[in-house]
Amino acid sequence: HPFVKTGGLADISSALPAALQRLDVDIRLLLPGYSQILAGIALTSTHIYLETPGGSVTLLEGVLPSSEVPVYVVGADHLYARPGGPYQNPSGHDWSDNAVRFATLSKVAAILGETSSPLDWKPDIVHVNDWQSGLTAWYLASSAVSSAKVVMTIHNLAYQGCYSRDMMAKLWLPPHAWHHESVEYYGQISFLKAGLAHSSAITTVSPTYAKEIQSEQYGFGMDGLLRHRSDEITGIMNGIDQNIWDPASDPHIAGQYSLQTLDKKSVNKTYLQERLGLREDQDAFLIGVVSRMADQKGLDLFAELIPTLVEEGIQVAVLGSGDRWLEQRFQSFAAQFPDSVATYIGYDEKLAHQMEAGLDAFIMPSRYEPCGLNQLYSMVYGTIPIVRNTGGLADSVIDESTGFVFDEATKESLSRAIKRAHLLFEDQARWQSIQKHAMDINWSWHISARSYLEVYQRLLH
Repeated sequence: HPFVKTGGLADISSALPAALQRLDVDIRLLLPGYSQILAGIALTSTHIYLETPGGSVTLLEGVLPSSEVPVYVVGADHLYARPGGPYQNPSGHDWSDNAVRFATLSKVAAILGETSSPLDWKPDIVHVNDWQSGLTAWYLASSAVSSAKVVMTIHNLAYQGCYSRDMMAKLWLPPHAWHHESVEYYGQISFLKAGLAHSSAITTVSPTYAKEIQSEQYGFGMDGLLRHRSDEITGIMNGIDQNIWDPASDPHIAGQYSLQTLDKKSVNKTYLQERLGLREDQDAFLIGVVSRMADQKGLDLFAELIPTLVEEGIQVAVLGSGDRWLEQRFQSFAAQFPDSVATYIGYDEKLAHQMEAGLDAFIMPSRYEPCGLNQLYSMVYGTIPIVRNTGGLADSVIDESTGFVFDEATKESLSRAIKRAHLLFEDQARWQSIQKHAMDINWSWHISARSYLEVYQRLLH
């Protein structure tokens, strides 16, 4: 963030390094040379050229904007400087060479982590994130010139970076790496498993998710390995970047406000209703979603309720993209109920801020949710989250104190939670009490960064 974003990892990779640096950690960030990165960060060549599974690449360096975090970028236009997203082409299909693209990123990280690194700076810790950099742990574990410890953070266990065994040589993996305690995973290479099997410590993005992933239900086939490494897994709740998400200073919203000036929030509701073409009505209960439209997020459950919600006078706003059938379903509701339902397909950062400020309640009916960030943004903005009791949602929202929590991933359970929230909304004094409780919580990255620092220090002592 703000250059390339498909999910919460974008926000974290921007905010966590800066928070760690404020704790006197000498941290450097390594990124692939996506077009948006090359255009958005002032970079210069290090005159370092590295051989990788993706061919010869250059190492560029700069500083992460709005911080003093040094950034290294893998300069390889043939791998990263493409139209579309970081993982998919403009048609929405995975790039056919993703295995090589992210093996290259992993190999560069490993080279920089070795004692023979071409840099004049040697890391004690190489902190890798999700499958995209998981092979780093294998490359370092197999290196004769590495003393760096590897921390692997799981942001979403469902995405595992699985590729054909035929890719072994292309990814610079020798035959002995093909082993059930290494990169082999049900007859495929798994970048994620490589990271989990060969890292020094494992973290994930909430304490509850750290427990859930060790179960068969949420383990996505990795639960056995994770149970084996249970003592080395730490759940650390994500924070939020309060330079970006703060209603008292947010430049994107119609009217700035704070815990002390909560009455000014109503300006944002009126603006949002007007912008989205909804009936302007302060008394209408306005609820909404900013999300990827994927099975994980449970938005199909929410979609089933919309005709009934409209009958009850509730307004609905949806911002997101993903599964085409779900996009079309929300679009059809907007066409059917134009005064009550608005759907924006795509992603608009400014509108996302305006929704956090203008909604009364935010819906997150996730089937699983490693951490979630929108419930944190919502609480900071006095927009009450309605969430399922899973992962980071369970760790961050207290039922009828800072939000509303429901248990089953069913439309009936979600419906009951929305009804409870709607009923409380009718009692504005009690509603404002919940808003104030929610806004009073500190979700600063400083707290989370301290927990990561403790993990690093344990490995080094």
